[in-house]
Amino acid sequence: MKTITVHQLKEMRDQNDDFQLLDVREDHERFMSDLGGIPLPLAQLESRLSELDPEKPLVVMCRSGSSSLDACKLLEKNGFKEVIQLDGGINAWAREIDPTMPVY
Repeated sequence: MKTITVHQLKEMRDQNDDFQLLDVREDHERFMSDLGGIPLPLAQLESRLSELDPEKPLVVMCRSGSSSLDACKLLEKNGFKEVIQLDGGINAWAREIDPTMPVY
């Protein structure tokens, strides 16, 4: 599993790279701040793996990095080829990229 910074994610988005952004936070967390990723809470991830493309790079994010680490391990165990954890989660994005985004 690789890890990327929020600056690297911003660059990927700016360049329109072909990847999936998976948000493993709960619904109520996404309502506070959202980057527009695939909403798939960690508790539902294993039962909904078929909704993701195992051949396409997958950047996994949560609030701060803990839940995304668990999600990355689960994805790799289930055969996903390129799993990438977003270091610091959406709170790092809010601190370093978009200070108008709420930190919680």
